[in-house]
Amino acid sequence: MRVGLLTREYPPDVYGGAGVHVEFLARELAALVDVDVHCWGNAAAAEGIARHQAWDALDGANDALRTFSVDLSMAAALTGCDLVHSHTWYANLAGHFGKLLHGIPHVMTSHSLEPLRPWKAEQLGGGYALSGWAERTAVEAADAVIAVSRGMRADILSCYPAIDPAKVHVVHNGIDTALYRPDPGTDVLEHLGIDPERPYVLFVGRITRQKGVPHLLRAAKELDPATQLVLCAGAPDTPQIDAEFRTLFEELSRARGGVHWIPEMLPRPQIVQLLTHARVFVCPSVYEPLGIVNLEAMACGTPVVASDVGGIPEVVDHGSTGLLVPYEEKEPAAFEARLAQALNELAADPRAATRMGAAGRDRAVREFGWDAVARRTTGVYEELLESK
Repeated sequence: MRVGLLTREYPPDVYGGAGVHVEFLARELAALVDVDVHCWGNAAAAEGIARHQAWDALDGANDALRTFSVDLSMAAALTGCDLVHSHTWYANLAGHFGKLLHGIPHVMTSHSLEPLRPWKAEQLGGGYALSGWAERTAVEAADAVIAVSRGMRADILSCYPAIDPAKVHVVHNGIDTALYRPDPGTDVLEHLGIDPERPYVLFVGRITRQKGVPHLLRAAKELDPATQLVLCAGAPDTPQIDAEFRTLFEELSRARGGVHWIPEMLPRPQIVQLLTHARVFVCPSVYEPLGIVNLEAMACGTPVVASDVGGIPEVVDHGSTGLLVPYEEKEPAAFEARLAQALNELAADPRAATRMGAAGRDRAVREFGWDAVARRTTGVYEELLESK
């Protein structure tokens, strides 16, 4: 079986959970099927990896139109594939075109849904209507849809009721617990100016509406002064959200000490050390189909405080591997107060934090290995090809 795996993100250009998913899925799939990766970018060529770029004629055009040009390039390159598997709206249309052009099944994994991310209009302008159209067209015509959580499956069927529910399969995200494991060293912390003797709350993610960073910065005003806050936050979606983040960060920094902002994307080993020594990892997302970064924290033995949205409760077991905070869009101040309370609770109780961190590591190892994810994904492929 030869599979064309389509994605925007692929190493070395990975900036979000979908890119992490494809990176590790491709690695494990390669032991089970022949995999051709088609991704964006101009990094050095490698066997089995084809990189595509937007057409020069569209320089300066809306990003959605530039995306469609990459999709056309990907679709044209799928000759010889038995099946195509696309990830995110950036590649879903390529999968749909590939299905039509080459007469092969199209599987798409939904990592998020455009109708549930209205703030994307800030980033894409009129392109948001195009991204929504591309996703709807692809998902309604796909031969199979993989949801990364049960919550995501429910969202897919709610947003796109024309889909046959039998086509929507749940395959959770995974985690490599050999790469993400506790690191006893503290050299990275010391290099970044973080005091290893003081507890700290850690956030790792992009500066987007979805990730809820402004909520965290407002909540952090109520953190115990003894607790540090470390923000590994970059890649803002728009100048507006970047400006809002900077304003809130400066206000917080004036009000209290121990606030650290790391805007650049750190290498994985450095992130692992930061995750290991955090008293608590925080995920304040307002929308999250699963939240692979929570698995990364758990694999490093760190408890998680997260908003109770989307697929997060399928990863974070409230009271066992962390704490879940109810989110209500109409009551942001209440959410921020509850978030601060949960963070303070664990920051002040190292024994509880250690116990939850150990339970999180155990759960990550038992339930979320990438080898199992690849086997379940291949099962979807085989079922489709057998039915043709």
